[in-house]
Amino acid sequence: MASNQSSQRKFPRPEPEAAKPLPVQPPSPGPEVVIPAETAAELEEEHELLHANIRAASMAQVAVAVIAGIGVFYFARLPLITLSVALLIAFILEPLVNGLHKWRVPRALGAFIAVLCLVAVLAAATYLFYNRAVAFGRELPRYSAEIHAMVAKITANTSKIEQNTSKVLKGPNAKKPIPVEVQQGTSLFRFLEGGAGVFGDIILAVSFIPFLVYFMLSWKDHAHRATVQLFPKEHRLVAHRTVGRISTMIRSFIIGNVVVGVITSVVSSVVFWQLGIKYPYFIGIISGFASLIPYLGLVLAILPPLAGGIGVLNHTGIVIVVGTVLIVHLVTMNVLFPKMVGSRVRLNPLAVTLALLFWAWIWGAMGLVLAIPIVGATKIIFDHVDSLRPLGAWLGE
Repeated sequence: MASNQSSQRKFPRPEPEAAKPLPVQPPSPGPEVVIPAETAAELEEEHELLHANIRAASMAQVAVAVIAGIGVFYFARLPLITLSVALLIAFILEPLVNGLHKWRVPRALGAFIAVLCLVAVLAAATYLFYNRAVAFGRELPRYSAEIHAMVAKITANTSKIEQNTSKVLKGPNAKKPIPVEVQQGTSLFRFLEGGAGVFGDIILAVSFIPFLVYFMLSWKDHAHRATVQLFPKEHRLVAHRTVGRISTMIRSFIIGNVVVGVITSVVSSVVFWQLGIKYPYFIGIISGFASLIPYLGLVLAILPPLAGGIGVLNHTGIVIVVGTVLIVHLVTMNVLFPKMVGSRVRLNPLAVTLALLFWAWIWGAMGLVLAIPIVGATKIIFDHVDSLRPLGAWLGE
């Protein structure tokens, strides 16, 4: 019985060993391929030539893109200038809209109120300027004798220089030119032929500015989100920061210019008032803010006080006006402007000068006004793109 139980006792079966992988013999090396030196040199030369062609094609594409961009900026300058001016005005009115929004005023209504304030200020400035221009025109005949004498003296000197120059160039045996009289059409026909189209385009563009400003202010959040959504998800944070930095830079640029313009206007108005120039506050504001225009600002700032001082200023007064405007312009451009505006834009003088030259060629006088914020925004974009950071560093201080 015990033997039967012992015979029926079960013993655990040994676990099967894991299958061991069979050793794989590495393939036997084949015969070595020996490339002749001439063939290897030809292959290397073809490789370098291929890379050179790729680089040349890339540079050609970049050049074509740059030329196309310049063409767009040049031929579409009127709508682009209108859009840029509306954008700057929207940044100026943004604090007002935000303040109204804190008082629980809907953003659309706040934008409408801000645009109404803008139109009212522009209408008041136009009315004031028109009245001052009419008053100046009424008083101008009193000083017509002095103006005619001054113009006649300048014309006589110019005619003498022209006659002496023509005598030297033509020689003693030169024949006298036959005078030809060219009759021009009336001013109305000339306006219809040349000026009506340009003037009409400008009026049409200006009429769009209030509407553009309103929609930029009322749809600001939507435009910001939609702009960021245009980029892939991995780049949206960078795009958000870039747009934010551009907005901060433009707002700081505008505030700095307004502060500097107010300071120069107050100083100029006080000096003009002491000299007895009529409407000194009005002329001082024009001269102070005109002085902020790069390169042309000095000339534009001198003309209003000299025109307003006709019949009032003597030679000493003229020297004081020119000296005051010159000193104010130099202090503004070399002390106030770099501290209040340049530190926020962070552009080096060479980049600013080249930008002013380029945008003045593309957009004329408005290019001088819009060049710095455009290049400042471009630098911010370059700083946030890895491949373009060297260009941003070149534009920076």
